Amino acid sequence: MTTALVWFRRDLRLADNPALAHALAEHEQVIPVYVLTPAESADWAPGAASRVWLHHSLTALARSLAEKGSCLLIRRGEPVAVLRDLLRQSNAEAVYWNRLYEPSEIARAGKVKTALEELGISVRSFNSSLLHEPWTVETKAGQPYRVFTPYWKQLRQRSLPPCQPEPDVLPSVPELDSDTVEDLGLLPEIDWWQDMMTGWVVGEDAAHDRLDQFIENAMSGYAEGRDRPDRADTSRLSPHLHFGELSPRQVWHATLEQMALAGGEQGGETFLKELAWRDFAYHLLYHFPETRDAPLNERFNDFAWRKDPQALQQWQQGNTGLPIVDAGMRELWQTGWMHNRVRMIVASFLTKNLRQHWLEGARWFWDTLVDADLANNTQGWQWTAGCGADAAPFFRIFNPVSQGQRFDPQGRYVRRWVPELAGLPDKYLHAPWQAPEATLRDAGVTLGVSYPQPMVDLKASRQAALEAWAKIKNSK
Repeated sequence: MTTALVWFRRDLRLADNPALAHALAEHEQVIPVYVLTPAESADWAPGAASRVWLHHSLTALARSLAEKGSCLLIRRGEPVAVLRDLLRQSNAEAVYWNRLYEPSEIARAGKVKTALEELGISVRSFNSSLLHEPWTVETKAGQPYRVFTPYWKQLRQRSLPPCQPEPDVLPSVPELDSDTVEDLGLLPEIDWWQDMMTGWVVGEDAAHDRLDQFIENAMSGYAEGRDRPDRADTSRLSPHLHFGELSPRQVWHATLEQMALAGGEQGGETFLKELAWRDFAYHLLYHFPETRDAPLNERFNDFAWRKDPQALQQWQQGNTGLPIVDAGMRELWQTGWMHNRVRMIVASFLTKNLRQHWLEGARWFWDTLVDADLANNTQGWQWTAGCGADAAPFFRIFNPVSQGQRFDPQGRYVRRWVPELAGLPDKYLHAPWQAPEATLRDAGVTLGVSYPQPMVDLKASRQAALEAWAKIKNSK
């Protein structure tokens, strides 16, 4: 009997899982393994919200494997030592896994491959988390892309292989020592996470349900609706994609099928572009790994960022006095997620109006988002701060008032997350300091007491940011 290990990483699904499919095709016995590495050995170790999601996703995967006749072996430690031990115990002769693209994960997989091949073990790895791997897309000059539009044009012309169905049955696994998901200690001792997870269902089945709901109910209006935080018009698939409960290829094909049925409606095309933007973020991180901690635009190494812990804390807590900023930050804290339009607004406010370093925001998102993803988090923050590839120009500074008025015109989003302002009329909801005293009194709002005054003057802080930018924009 030939035996192989399948090392699960962030590919926590059974369908369209190439490592699992190839192992099943080539071996009689397949042993699924998950290894939790020590936090101190990880590059940007998962934050608190991500660890909560991981706990539930592993639980769902273990349940799915058991229903198919298999089980998930769980171990803690460095993968080289853990996999060597399992190979010895199981007499397996091969290890399969799906690739990850963060710098530390590339290095870790390289160490595992070298160590196992020295033992005579067959090692095979596959792409399961991207549409196209970073080194397969390049300019005519053979260079990585730094601008999204030509990158997207090339990707859109490419085809993808069909998705692989989940196996009907899996071979049984020999009795070997295994930790439980609970043993991993992913959940915090204080159960704050229960409220956060109220609006989420985790796992492969839940991911497909959410995809189906989005395609049927929201995709047709996605091109316009994706910018409206007051509507349920976004897919909310990002955590499922990050943990591999769903592959981007599955999403791509499902979208194309719906577009064909609907005669090529434009919401689907916009959504495909968002999937490609996710690939583009990994393209950048792979080719420019230093950007996880440093700006791609080196001029920003000399930018006059301000160090203001109190201002940062007000932003984190959603007490800035700017309603749509506060709504976004409170949504993040309570649900582990934030609407993408609002992510741009709060990031612009932090990096430009408050002039705090973009890494301060990136670290906070990293700890509080259930979809925290190093490539996308880095690209998003550098894009908004103006210091990354294909970035918004620094002088593009989002005005929280006009953004709120445009994308939350009836104030439903702000009223949900900033209920102390719910009684204000729409005219003043996004700028309560402009409301007459009588209007504030009728709404039960006392600025500086029940809701804060704006922590900065938007016009003056914008001008200060532009002046700081002017000092570096002509540097090399």
